[in-house]
Amino acid sequence: MGLPEPFSNNIAVRRSWIESYLTIGKTLELAFQYDFAEPTRPISDAAIGWKGIPDTILTVGNMKEPFSLDQLISDNNTVFTERSLADAFAPARNFGFAIGRRMGDWTAVVGVFGGNANTGIRSEGVSAAARLTAAPINTDAQVLHLGISGNYRSLPQNEAPLQLSARSEAFLFARPFVNTGDIRDAASIGRIGLEAAYRHGPVLIQAEYIRTEIERFDGARALSFQGGYIEASVVLNGQGRRYALTPDYGTTYAIFSGVRVGDAERVSNGGFGVFELAARFSAIDLDDGPVRGGIEQDVSVGLNWYPDRNVRLMADYIRSHAAPSAIAGGRTIDADTFIGRLQFYW
Repeated sequence: MGLPEPFSNNIAVRRSWIESYLTIGKTLELAFQYDFAEPTRPISDAAIGWKGIPDTILTVGNMKEPFSLDQLISDNNTVFTERSLADAFAPARNFGFAIGRRMGDWTAVVGVFGGNANTGIRSEGVSAAARLTAAPINTDAQVLHLGISGNYRSLPQNEAPLQLSARSEAFLFARPFVNTGDIRDAASIGRIGLEAAYRHGPVLIQAEYIRTEIERFDGARALSFQGGYIEASVVLNGQGRRYALTPDYGTTYAIFSGVRVGDAERVSNGGFGVFELAARFSAIDLDDGPVRGGIEQDVSVGLNWYPDRNVRLMADYIRSHAAPSAIAGGRTIDADTFIGRLQFYW
């Protein structure tokens, strides 16, 4: 394959979090999530949401910035063991303020964010983020979802350098296949994302494209990177994933939830559980100008088994092809990975 010791461990705890929610009256939501398996950023969500205005939620705290359908879907409900390669561009969680509104089958979210609550709210510049979605088809049988999101973050000149990287879509890989290395003169990072999804009964097709622009200090040439994915999944013996337009708090508007296990399918009731089959193609390009971060393409197939409520067994096969960055020696890498996960969630 070309990499020494690709796996530092063959078994690991991917996530181990506790979460609690408190509803006060009809207008106030408090949420807290803490991940014991995350050494540097254990606090996930720590937010307060206010719903005193009809169809509107105002949230302050540590939460996901409104960007990327794949990123906004809960870790409990992602189709594969890992998100796509393009998730390297998603800003994920930071501390800030957001306001979201549902208008029929449309949603809009805007927010202003600093750094992450774990590593310093003032340490990563200031970000402005927005996401707009529409569902021109939204019935129990069919959903057509369209969305666009944008994110712009100014970066302080004397803080840690910017770095973008992605490893094969298997968590246990010890190092990324593609990596820009340190971009020490990055002045800002801007992102624009396009997303689309279509669900017909048990079948869900989902795709995204993300383009990232990095402006640099002292008039140096800007850098452009891109990535995306397309995936399809089918629930073989159950209902399709539900489409949720409005969250209880935060920015996770217009997303798909997890697979439901009916009473008749539960193993504890004598059933066989629910099975889901999926396939995905994803790609990321971190080459531009003097930065040769590498180009990677992954093909994944997966089988998920839901034997009962709140239990999932996942098995993925990932075929990775990468022309990696100079810091990885510039070699072409082909990797075949089988990875499984046992998940309990409530």
